[in-house]
Amino acid sequence: MFLAVICAALTFKFSFYSGNVVVGTNGHEFRKLRALPTFINGSSGSILILIVAILLVGGILVNIFNYKARKKQLWINIGLFVLSLLYIFLYWQASRPPSFVEGNYDLTALLSLAIPVFLVMATRGIMKDQKLVKSADRLR
Repeated sequence: MFLAVICAALTFKFSFYSGNVVVGTNGHEFRKLRALPTFINGSSGSILILIVAILLVGGILVNIFNYKARKKQLWINIGLFVLSLLYIFLYWQASRPPSFVEGNYDLTALLSLAIPVFLVMATRGIMKDQKLVKSADRLR
């Protein structure tokens, strides 16, 4: 989960998509799509992407320190997995043609794609830990 929170936090700094945006009637401007929507520096974004990113980082951080309640941690982790898939979908929607005329996905888009992978790995670890605790309780 620690790697997932690092990847989610790095999406505030690095862009997911970069390309040309129509500005005015016949002008184009190069912008980058990232979680932090700042229009001053030539980057674009969505408030909804920002809210989901903050929820994702906060939820993973809370879930890291919730190690004593494994059942609760497991359900929170599954919810965070669904939220990370929504996060990728929102990025994909924001990079579509109404916003961007042309562009490319950046290499740092892999950070957003790595979040659900790390959350699945954490879920498997939580389930193995739960199984180990149950078998240790059975032996007593």
